[in-house]
Amino acid sequence: MTSRPGARKRRHPQVGFFGLLGAGNIGNDGSLEVVLAYVREHHPDAELRCLCSGPEQVEARYGVPAESLLWYYSRNRDATGIRAALLKAVGKVADTLKILSWTRRCDVVIVPGAGVLETTLPLRPWGFPYAMALLGVAGRLGGTKVALLNVGSNVIRQRTTRRLYRIAARSAHYRSFRDQLSKDAWAEMGLDTSKDDLYPDLAFALPIPAGRPSNVVGVGVMEYHGGNDDRRNAEEIRSSYVDAMKRFVRWLVDEGREVRLLTGDEIDDPVVEEIFADLRSYRPGLDPNRVTAAKLPTLGDLITEIASLGAVVGTRYHNVLCSLKLAKPTISISYSQKMDSIMADMGLAEYCQSARAVDVDLLIRQLTELEAKPEEFWQSLRDRSAAKRKLLEKQNEVLDEKLFNLPQKENR
Repeated sequence: MTSRPGARKRRHPQVGFFGLLGAGNIGNDGSLEVVLAYVREHHPDAELRCLCSGPEQVEARYGVPAESLLWYYSRNRDATGIRAALLKAVGKVADTLKILSWTRRCDVVIVPGAGVLETTLPLRPWGFPYAMALLGVAGRLGGTKVALLNVGSNVIRQRTTRRLYRIAARSAHYRSFRDQLSKDAWAEMGLDTSKDDLYPDLAFALPIPAGRPSNVVGVGVMEYHGGNDDRRNAEEIRSSYVDAMKRFVRWLVDEGREVRLLTGDEIDDPVVEEIFADLRSYRPGLDPNRVTAAKLPTLGDLITEIASLGAVVGTRYHNVLCSLKLAKPTISISYSQKMDSIMADMGLAEYCQSARAVDVDLLIRQLTELEAKPEEFWQSLRDRSAAKRKLLEKQNEVLDEKLFNLPQKENR
């Protein structure tokens, strides 16, 4: 790798990873895991660092030196009133200086997958969107190659957030999107995406574990309150969603099925506890082993768990994606268009429902239909999953050239 003008000559490429990593979301961390594996295999001499929301977890799990992304949220989340406002102001200055300095020390910074340009869930513009914009600006000022890798997005209605994310997207040295929906969203918002790459979600690169068919149904739940525009109705939306998932789990146990509750973020645990409480109330004599919850610290653990299931009804994006990757009967309780997009791409467009208004009777019919489909149908899903993995291997060659200056003939 060539050094930047004016920079001290270095023997090893300095590679940074940036994002909401190590904070309990296994989808985000799974994307990091895939990109780390690529860098360590293709560029074993690279010196790695991470600027993220959960540095302790990243250091412990992946062995990468890490620093906290947002000063205020890592130290003073309980502050209120004037003190909170002052600390936020100080923290914003500290964040700005840190991101500028940290990015400057890197030759390459990779933002690994996930919905880093999305607003499908509640989001404040001066938190992560501001950090993303700073990263882009710092990369341009310092000559650091910033790569937004297989990222998700949607059409952003909030003006300030859209402007900040636009700065981040326009400043990137390399961009790839995980689906056509995300790429089209930015084209609609006025960004030229004609030269941007389109590759599958990074989770398709993870290995497929062995698993035996079973009668257990995985029910993926989420602490769902709607999106950015739903703050006034957030509790009503949550209550409707959770009530529907409770009724569906009751139906499953009444049909003699075993249930495994799945999550994708630590914040989902209260929903699991509410389902357990509902069962204790309405099915007091139920064997507790009939409905259990999986503790899944990594995306690899989630895939291994899903491999042992017979079907999955999921709300978290990566619950659904991993089930599709393994060609399991999958129903998506969708909270954004990205869910519908991946289901359609894998041939299951008619097996989606909105998380805002779950129809339990329809859910039951959908599950029954899916489980009756012939083996040939599921083999077609396995073939699609294998093709996506091949595409991700091809992207590694592109990254060797675009980010690490390897001539095409030297690419792996």
